[in-house]
Amino acid sequence: MKIIDTELLRFDTGTYGNAVLTANEREWIYNGFDAAVTLEVRDALLPQFDDNARSTYEMSRALQAPIAEMSLRGLLVDQNRRGLMLSAITRDIERLNDQLMEIVSEGVGFPTASPTWWRSNLQLQKLFYDVMQLSPVRKRNANGVFAPTVNRDAIEKLSINFYAEPICRHILVLRDLDKKRQFLETGIDPDGRFRYGFNIAGTNTGRLSSSESDFGTGSNSQNVGRSLRSIFCADPGMKFCNIDLEQADSRNLGALCWNIFKGTEHDAIIGRYLDACESGDLHTFVCKMANEQMPWGDDPKGWRSVADTIVYRDFSARDMAKRLGHGTNFYGTPPTMAMHTKIPVGQVAAFQKGYFRGFPEIPLFHTWVKQQLIDYSSLTNLFGFRRYFFGRPQEDSTIREAIAFGPQSMTAREINIGMLSLFRAARVQLLVQVHDSILFQYPEEQEDEIVPWAIEAIKAPLELTFGRHFVVPTEAKVGWNWGDENLDPKKGLLNPDGLMKYKGHDSRKRTAHPKLRFR
Repeated sequence: MKIIDTELLRFDTGTYGNAVLTANEREWIYNGFDAAVTLEVRDALLPQFDDNARSTYEMSRALQAPIAEMSLRGLLVDQNRRGLMLSAITRDIERLNDQLMEIVSEGVGFPTASPTWWRSNLQLQKLFYDVMQLSPVRKRNANGVFAPTVNRDAIEKLSINFYAEPICRHILVLRDLDKKRQFLETGIDPDGRFRYGFNIAGTNTGRLSSSESDFGTGSNSQNVGRSLRSIFCADPGMKFCNIDLEQADSRNLGALCWNIFKGTEHDAIIGRYLDACESGDLHTFVCKMANEQMPWGDDPKGWRSVADTIVYRDFSARDMAKRLGHGTNFYGTPPTMAMHTKIPVGQVAAFQKGYFRGFPEIPLFHTWVKQQLIDYSSLTNLFGFRRYFFGRPQEDSTIREAIAFGPQSMTAREINIGMLSLFRAARVQLLVQVHDSILFQYPEEQEDEIVPWAIEAIKAPLELTFGRHFVVPTEAKVGWNWGDENLDPKKGLLNPDGLMKYKGHDSRKRTAHPKLRFR
């Protein structure tokens, strides 16, 4: 092995001593520096680690093996089902595109030179802001200037105009369908598998991020719409299991509130939210706490029927609790939540007033996070994962990020711990991790042994203060493809081999054996 004395290197002249470096030598030295400097940085940082930093570092190292396994294996694609879906979506795009062109050309008088003009932001701005003369929706661009935009939020806002509504609805549906079409046309590898990459350090919360494979094939595996997942199927003789952490962010928020405030002057009101999460029906419990004026009665068995009372349009009180509770937890304001849920601002504000009255630890947590930002510019979750915040501590964007960090980072650590447990046991083949769930396959004849084991193995229990045991429960679904089971022709393409909840045994037999194409 050739030894290089770095003191003799001159990168500006490409020389080593008196000799001119060859192209190969430059590559060798570049790669050598890449490895050597990384090692030097590590050796300088390790002595500075405290227990929290070391824990995060060790977790990141441990994740490399299961992530490499998932990335190399990929997912098998059912070519028949992929083709059927692509044909159906293409027909829908053509039909809706014809309708849209007729509306804008004959109804508005807007000439459309290309059948896919609705993909062009310039064309849409011309239609809405020049021809129809609607008030522009503006957003700050890359140059810091508030400029007219036609992104999704803008089109949704424009749709409140009576004449623009049918055009906006068509464009939104066409854009969604076009994204699905592009995904179905994504290149797969010659062995018929869809591959992807993962980035351990891709997010600030510890969640994995995903992208195309190192070879430029595949795509983001964590962003596959549920309606498209059924094109991915288990290998011959294997079966899928998908395990979800149930209401993980909400439960983790409850655990944080318990650990922070239990035993303080607020002790009497702490634990209500965690109790609600562990009640078995979080949304009904939340609904009851936020709507004390409703006739609940003393029998918990009757609370669900009260919660199902319609209170606004087609929304029941329980629907409202489900839609608004999560956003309220994470510092959502009434105007913002009203825009996303289509529930009037007044209704949202009234819900939040009752919600904070029922769960006073939530606003306490918000206040506590704000003070932590001011005092320390950092937060540490219950697993010892610390994050520093570099934004202004009084800005809403920084506060929202900080409030979300604790629960979301705990969910990320829990699913990563579970994934490592499955990987180290070497009983299943890992396929995809999607934030709070993990998909794997196993020999289908071993299902009744493996699935119950995996449901327990994936859990990451914690001991909270005052001896309270805490663990996020899991739910398992099994099937031969990644989509949900569908036996109703009215819901689209039938999927009898899809995922269904595991209840101790699955008596189904595989009905479709995928057509495998090797190019």
